[in-house]
Amino acid sequence: MTAFSQLSGTIAERIHCIRQTLPDSVRLIAVTKQVSVAAMREAYAAGVRDFAENRVQEAEVKQVQLHDLTDVTWHLIGHLQSNKVQKALDCFQWIHSIDDLKLAQRLNHLAAQRSQKLQALLQVKLLPDPNKYGWSAADLLRDLSALSHCENLSIQGLMTILPYGLAAADATVAFQKTAELANTIRQQNLPHLQMQALSMGMSNDYALAVQSGATMIRLGRILFGDRQA
Repeated sequence: MTAFSQLSGTIAERIHCIRQTLPDSVRLIAVTKQVSVAAMREAYAAGVRDFAENRVQEAEVKQVQLHDLTDVTWHLIGHLQSNKVQKALDCFQWIHSIDDLKLAQRLNHLAAQRSQKLQALLQVKLLPDPNKYGWSAADLLRDLSALSHCENLSIQGLMTILPYGLAAADATVAFQKTAELANTIRQQNLPHLQMQALSMGMSNDYALAVQSGATMIRLGRILFGDRQA
């Protein structure tokens, strides 16, 4: 597993180094929370076309400043408050952090009003963590029937964020369980639940996530350095 302390050089050099370790099937998403627009342009010049933000408001500001980068795909990875759903649909092509049925149904309703089809991931929390949102496996399986009626959500798969400080072995088990849950759901062949994508792995554990089947990794610190407090 590559550690940030082992990387040096420019943003472009870091991106190149990481890409060399990734299968072609894995999508590198640059997490740009509190990252400058100048640094984002460096990442873009190095080939990054997927940017992720935690907050709708920050994305709105940056999208104005980066309006000339017309082929960027924007991902929301932070908790989405119900009063920000409309703006989130304006700003993001992907929402990774749909973390309960009520939010999914609200997004679906508003997307339908706009004749919009949203690329969506369901956030799961398979280990106890008071600081994270998401379905438990049991709750998600219970809600699948209702989710399958969300016709304006193209539910591509699952997203997970692990608790801080997990040992590598425990992180691997959690990633594998997420992949197994996606497979269980896929086997039910429900409408609008494709379950082909797994958004899992961040700067400190992305290599373990890739080994466990991740198709999207969300990298911030390892590309841009530590965020300012």
